[in-house]
Amino acid sequence: MNAKTVADEVIKPVKERRELSFQAVITNEYVLYVVSFVAFLSIWHYVAQAQILGKSLATPYDVVKEMRRMMSLELAGNTLFGHIWASTQRILIGFSLGAAFGIPLGLFMALNRHVNAIVKPIFDLFKPMPPIAWISISILWFGIGEASKVFIIFIGSFVPCLLNAYNGIRIIDEELYDVVRVLGGNRRDEIFQVSFPAALPALFAGLQISISIAWTCVLAAELVGSRSGLGWIIVRGMRLTRPELVLGGMVIIAIVAVLFSLAVSGLERLVCPWKRKIAGL
Repeated sequence: MNAKTVADEVIKPVKERRELSFQAVITNEYVLYVVSFVAFLSIWHYVAQAQILGKSLATPYDVVKEMRRMMSLELAGNTLFGHIWASTQRILIGFSLGAAFGIPLGLFMALNRHVNAIVKPIFDLFKPMPPIAWISISILWFGIGEASKVFIIFIGSFVPCLLNAYNGIRIIDEELYDVVRVLGGNRRDEIFQVSFPAALPALFAGLQISISIAWTCVLAAELVGSRSGLGWIIVRGMRLTRPELVLGGMVIIAIVAVLFSLAVSGLERLVCPWKRKIAGL
């Protein structure tokens, strides 16, 4: 283990050793992960085999087999990876634009009361509108091409990024600013030494929420007037009455979305090394 030096003293982290016992094994978080996943697959398989929901639910084996089949075939001129990349590309553009506009605006609103007074009433008017409600107007404005899909993702990503940036600044303890003033700091020091670092965890929480909403938005956008993307695969499975194709598309979306979430979490650990790890999340 790496040793840390604080005030000329060497501090070596000591890892607690637990005795190996049955209780220690069954309460291990990784064992519980496996148990949870196996239980979920078992219940899914039983419900599908017993046709409790009719023939509209495929077994996990059928879904895996369909996913393997899709890797070797072309659907509407694209392989499975082509459809994954089509959705991912839309996510990257829309999500990046939403974060690029939402985070700075949220920070300005929290730090400047004049900007807040101008922007907040308008934002509060549009905030309750679900992103999916913008699909029709986006098609009227941008047609059924890529721009309308990116616009829907932008709307979905913009709101949580702005809200978390705004609230991340507003919930900072005023005593932290008092410390900066006592040490002779000015307004610039307050912003760069307190506001931005303290708001970073909230900013990354907003990015995590935005990623989830972005995948919901891209799915909804690809349901209308699209010939590529994971949403189109799900629509095709629905039209062909093939539940394994629908569920296969859903599983792939879940896997790619988790990878995006892990990437954001990894970036957060690099930018916020001081953030405490809570409950293994």
